[in-house]
Order: sequence, then C-alpha cells, then structure tokens
Amino acid sequence: MSDWYKITNETAVPTPAVLLFPERIRHNIQQMIAIAGDVQRLRPHVKTHKLPEVIRRQVEAGITRFKCATLSEANMVAASGGSDILVAYPLYGPAIQQLFVLIKNYPDVRFSTLMDNKEQAQLLENQAETLGVPLDVFLDLDVGMERTGIPPGPEALALYQQLTASRWLRPRGLHAYDGHLHTADPEQRAAACAAAFQPVLALIKALENLDIPLEEVICGGTPTLPCHAADPQRTLSPGTVLLWDWGYSSKFADLKFQHAAVIMTRIISKPGHNKLCLDLGHKAIASEMTPPRVHFFDLPPYKMIGHSEEHLVIALPNTDQFSVGDCVYGVPIHICPTMALHDWVWAAEEGAARDQWRVTARTRALQ
Repeated sequence: MSDWYKITNETAVPTPAVLLFPERIRHNIQQMIAIAGDVQRLRPHVKTHKLPEVIRRQVEAGITRFKCATLSEANMVAASGGSDILVAYPLYGPAIQQLFVLIKNYPDVRFSTLMDNKEQAQLLENQAETLGVPLDVFLDLDVGMERTGIPPGPEALALYQQLTASRWLRPRGLHAYDGHLHTADPEQRAAACAAAFQPVLALIKALENLDIPLEEVICGGTPTLPCHAADPQRTLSPGTVLLWDWGYSSKFADLKFQHAAVIMTRIISKPGHNKLCLDLGHKAIASEMTPPRVHFFDLPPYKMIGHSEEHLVIALPNTDQFSVGDCVYGVPIHICPTMALHDWVWAAEEGAARDQWRVTARTRALQ
C-alpha cells in the first residue's frame, strides 16, 4: 500500500516519534540472510537500532554473532540472546575493565574486541593477566577509512604474530571495515572493494605461510555487503540494512531492503508565507548531514530554512493545504544517529502504533 507508513491512532503518539515496522524488519533480516547465502556468515552491527526486540528477531532467524560499537550495546545483545559479541571499538581506560565485567556477567557468551597497536595489546593483556581471564581479540585493519586500524602489511603481520605468542590474548582473526566505499554503481563499488581488500588477501596468505590459522575475517558494512558475500570465507557485518534509511536507499538501488523506520512529526506553526515549522529539531533527527535531513512522504520538495534544537522550518509551495497539528511522515537520511536520539520508539503493526520499545543501548557506558 502506498501509505504503509501512516498510522490510524495519531492522537495516541506524541511527536516527534520514531515508528518501527516489525514486518519490514523481518523482511530485511531475510534479505540480509539471502545475500549472505548462509546465516552463519553474518555478524550484523547493532549500532543502527540498539534494540533488544531487533536482536531477538535476528536470533530467531538463526543469527548468533553480532558486532557492537559500545559496551552498552554489547550488554544489550548479551541479555537478548546473542552468543558471540565483538566490541568493534578501541577500548581504553575504564572500558577495558568494563569489558571483563561483561565477560564475568555472561559466562556463556563469547566476547571479543579489536586492537591495532602494541600499546593497546599490552593494556588488554595486563588486565587479562590480572584477572586470570583470557581475552579474544581481532586485529583491526585500515583498508582506507583512516580512522582506526593498522594498514595490512609487514607491521600488521608482526603484530598478529605477537598476539599468537601471548598467553592471555587469543587472536581470532581480522577485521576490515571499508565504510569509505560509497560508489553508487554496483560494478564500480565491487571493483573498489576488491582493490581495497587486496592487501588483506596478501596478509592472509602471509599468515597461512606461517601456519597461523584465522578463525574469522570480518568484512565490510552495508554498501559492500554483496561484494564480500561473493567470497564464502568472509564474515559479513552490515547494520543499516535492518532499518534502512533514505541516504542508502537513494544511492544503492541494487540493495533491495525496505524502509522500516519512519519519523512522525507535527506541524506546529506556519511562520510566514509558504513556510511550515515542524517539531523536528536537532534533538529528534540526525543533523550531522547537509540538508535535507529527512525525506518526507507527504510534502512536495522543500527547502530547509532553519533547524534548531526543537524546530525545523521549511519552505515549500501551497502550504494552504496543510494545517497546524497535521502529522507528517518521512524517512531519515541517516537512521543510526537518529535512533540514538530517542529513548523510546513505537512498533507499528496493522496500521497502528501498538507497543513502545525502549532504545536500551542508546547510552554509551555501562551503568
């Protein structure tokens, strides 16, 4: 139906609000599995949704491994049925001790983390030795993001060899995130992905020549999901696919996921000729992107006039057809940071917002 995103009980939902559509989430889970070819190849990222309800639906589909950005997310996944959790973020300071708290609290869950330098490896090893608890680690590789990770090459090889000699650190494999590859054309994207991954293949070969086994090679995110899926030896870790946003759907036509997260907002004022003010400020919609920050289903093309903490002012033609109090629906350009702005979201089924889901892991640290 063309207006699948609308709900019949608008008066029951305060705005601004996020509406999630469970049936569409289930579709996206199945589509993700279909691309992977085998549910065991998946390690989805949870940073997009941060929700126990989404984790449970993935576990029901046979997914057991997950990737997180924060310890709060890792705690949420462990409590929701995940059995193998990678904290894919460099841990320093109190975060190292907090990871071991999770290991103690969930003895049946396998936790691991990333590292990319000798100093960090020593910090992790010291804590593991102090507690007498070995720690699983992945070597984080920089394949072009220039954010975290060590470039695949001789230094990375030497560091992985060092890990294999450690008594308290247990190397599981490699992690290579290519989030900088956003080429719209799927063939060009695949070629760029292959080129970025060539040094990783050389590192894998060098490790094989030294008889150093790799349990897992975790690759890519959402845009390069089908690229890495072509190699059955790689683990896949998409995240945005679970909810899907307008930024990705408008760029990657080859990825057939459904929008499962919708912003619902209200017109709260009409400040001048052909202008509308919505209750959709920075606190409710991701605002790190250049405008537009949301694609509205119900409005013609618009121009953003102002965006502040609680207000979004837009200019568009024929505002006489809209009234203050009207609800407007749209899909965020970037869903991941939008979800992190909301304590609760609404699950919409059969045309109505029925249940509220708490965004459990929107806090960064363990309490």
